Amino acid sequence: MAPRPIFTITHPRACSTAFERVFMTRRDELASQHEPFGDAYYFGPECVSGRFKDDPARREESGVSDATFKSVLEGFDEVARQIVVGWAFDDSKMGEFRLAVTQPIFEHNFLGLMLTIVIQGKRVFIKDMAYYLFPAPGEKAQIAASLGGGEEPNNPTVIPFDMLKQFHFTFLIRHPRRSVPSYWRCCIPPLREVSGFDYFLPSEMGYEELVKFLDWAIERGLVDKDRLTVVDADDLLDNPEAIIRKYCERTGLVFDPSMLKWNDADQEHAEKLFAKWNGFHDDALSNRELKGRTHAQKTLTVEAENQDWEAKYGKEAQKIIRETVDANIPLYEYLKQYCIKV
Repeated sequence: MAPRPIFTITHPRACSTAFERVFMTRRDELASQHEPFGDAYYFGPECVSGRFKDDPARREESGVSDATFKSVLEGFDEVARQIVVGWAFDDSKMGEFRLAVTQPIFEHNFLGLMLTIVIQGKRVFIKDMAYYLFPAPGEKAQIAASLGGGEEPNNPTVIPFDMLKQFHFTFLIRHPRRSVPSYWRCCIPPLREVSGFDYFLPSEMGYEELVKFLDWAIERGLVDKDRLTVVDADDLLDNPEAIIRKYCERTGLVFDPSMLKWNDADQEHAEKLFAKWNGFHDDALSNRELKGRTHAQKTLTVEAENQDWEAKYGKEAQKIIRETVDANIPLYEYLKQYCIKV
């Protein structure tokens, strides 16, 4: 049986696609699931968001208009049954598959060396938005109809607690001064013609849901407060190898520097998975490696930020961006206290 699925829970424009690409290189061991709950949240019969609720043509065009929260969860079980094989002599690394295993299914003394063979399912690796697991803003939390419906005491999400227990949760964040204008850009021409997101919703920034989920996960024991795995995108971009190495240690993966560079097969795999959200991942797809910054990220003053956003997007847009950034900074700073250090 494969180890517990890894669930990297985040908010939009947190450099999560570049982060995700690192683990897509491990197709021998991991089955990457790119924002699967968005299918049910935006397009399925249980759709929570109002963005496409009155646009049946857009939902049908998505190809996932039949997706429910139940079918998404069942999909993880299906990919986890994909079989991979690892082998090793004595205490050497587990073949080309690099499996972190403890239960061999076959051992044989071969010419004085102990041959160990292991067969197990692929480990599921999920990257998704926290707000996809929550009811619409202002709505009361209820379990999704496909998962039984009704209220579950002290559960702010639409997924039953017992189902969430199966995941190893990790978190990825980015400062709102960078994520909010980036998301705005995806909702205006020319990107909105590709993304299909033709207006900006401040509620979709998702910091509030991420904080709610983290606090609830700590309270209910889904995560260990003393061993939280929270990654800040700026730390990742400043020191990618050290951050990814630490993340692998926390999640039971074997780190390999080759994970940070992406060949043609990696590129093809990423393009296929990211096609569902065209327009949002162009920057991540244009790169062939996760390379550390050579210079420190420059932080502008509030006045300089406002001037920059007004020059790029207009005065009214600048006001909305500023309000959204300011509303989410306290939430980001709360999450920041838990970030891993290297």
